[in-house]
Formats: sequence, structure tokens, C-alpha cells
Amino acid sequence: MKLGRFDIFPLLDGYFYLDGGAMFGVVPRALWEKTNPPDERNRIRLALGALLVRAHEKNILIDTGIGNKGDDKFTEIYAVERRPTLEESMAPFGVTPREVHLVINTHFHFDHAGGNTTRLQDGRTAPSFPNGEYYIQRDEWQSAISPNERTQRSYRPEDYEPLLKCGQLNLLDGAAEILPGIRVIKTPGHTEHHQSVIVQSEGKTICFLGDLIPTRSHLPLPYIMAIDLFPLTTLETKRRLLDQAYEERWLLFFPHDPETRMGRLLRIDGKYRLDDVRSEE
Repeated sequence: MKLGRFDIFPLLDGYFYLDGGAMFGVVPRALWEKTNPPDERNRIRLALGALLVRAHEKNILIDTGIGNKGDDKFTEIYAVERRPTLEESMAPFGVTPREVHLVINTHFHFDHAGGNTTRLQDGRTAPSFPNGEYYIQRDEWQSAISPNERTQRSYRPEDYEPLLKCGQLNLLDGAAEILPGIRVIKTPGHTEHHQSVIVQSEGKTICFLGDLIPTRSHLPLPYIMAIDLFPLTTLETKRRLLDQAYEERWLLFFPHDPETRMGRLLRIDGKYRLDDVRSEE
């Protein structure tokens, strides 16, 4: 898919399952199960989405999925289905892990940063993209290396500590331009220092939302995850971003939606709805 002079390629690292109540917070099950039917354990199927951008003769990867480091218990709890893997998803576009130049993480939770590193056959953990420079907010890094009792299950040190040891980790302080047309903005709420990625070329824009709005079902302002650390902050961040996205005709990328990868906003009776986009000149 073309975005101005850039190429963008939606990727997958498979699927996993999370508790539906955790994903929709105060929203009653009678509402969310209409679009996200749960299994017998109340879990809903979610994509492990990522985005590959080809710009300035570089391959830029946004988020990395869940990776290969989960043990049997982890795989069973989250019903992980890594079909396709991130590497398999990149292959049709002629990109190998060694050809990824930049990796931007929205945050360091295991389902967005698990593919940052890989478990080698000898048991060691190494960066999955040996020639890549990784980017994260400095304060998100601090949250990851010093979690509290509520957040510690979401962070896995093996997803990010090897990056620092290998000298591949770049820490950002707020909004920043990584390359011309590729920038990050702080979108707090899910975590205090969550960031989203804005890609712009020739007057066209796509926003990789991360966990600010993980699926299209989370477009309504009150549809906020119970696992968001600062839900009222999420509410205000969503309000500002959605208004800007509507006015400026952004494409929005939903990393966890198992059916809809991206779309533009419509406003009907004062509420935002999604106009799906599957391909575009």
C-alpha cells in the first residue's frame, strides 16, 4: 500500500487471547460480545499487529508482536497462535530481520515488544533485528525496569534488556522525529509514557495507535481497557487524537483488531465510526 512516497505493509505476529472484561473495562459484556465473541474462558481473540514502513531507503518496523520466548504455561494462558510469525509476515515483502533498520515500540508490554528479541537455540536471548536501532520513551524504559505489583506481569526484561547491552536502544524524551515524515507523539493512558507513531508523506497520514485504541471496537470514548493504568487520561488522549484524525483525514491502524487493520473516521450523529480501508493507490 502506498502512503505518498512511502510504502506501508501491515504485518502480523499471529494472534492471542485476553479476558474480554479486561479489554473493555466498564462496558458490559452484553455490548462488547456482539463484536468480540468470547471463548469458554471469557477470552477474546486479538491480533498481534505490526507495521512495516519503507521510507528513505530504510525499513522501519513499528511494534514487534509477542515473539518466541513464551514457555508452555504462557502460551496456554494467552492461547498464543503465532501463525504467521512476524518473520514469515515480512518475507513476502522481501524483508528479512537483518534488513530492518529501525524499530519503534509504542510501549514495552510483552504483546508489543516481545518480538524485539529472540530465544536462540543455545538458550541465549539476542536482538531479533541485529542491524536495527530501537526507539522507546525514556520514561517507559524506566517503568519497564522498575515495575510495581500491578505492572510487573506486563513487562518481561528479556524483551528489552538485551537491546541496551548491545547498544541498540535509543531513549526519547517526548515527541520526536525519527526520520523525515516519521515521528512519535506521547499518547498516555494505557501506560503513563505510551507513544503512538505518525507516518506522513505527500499530505497523507497514518497513525499507529498502539494500545491507545487497540481495536475498532474501542473507538467510542468510554470503551477503555480495565488494564489501562490511567483510564481518565486515556479518555482525554483519545478525544484529542480522534478529533485531529477526523479533521485531517488520517488513516488509523488498530494493532489488536483481528478483522480490521486500518480505516478512516466518519462522524455520524456526533459519534465516530470507521470507514474500512483495505487497499489504496
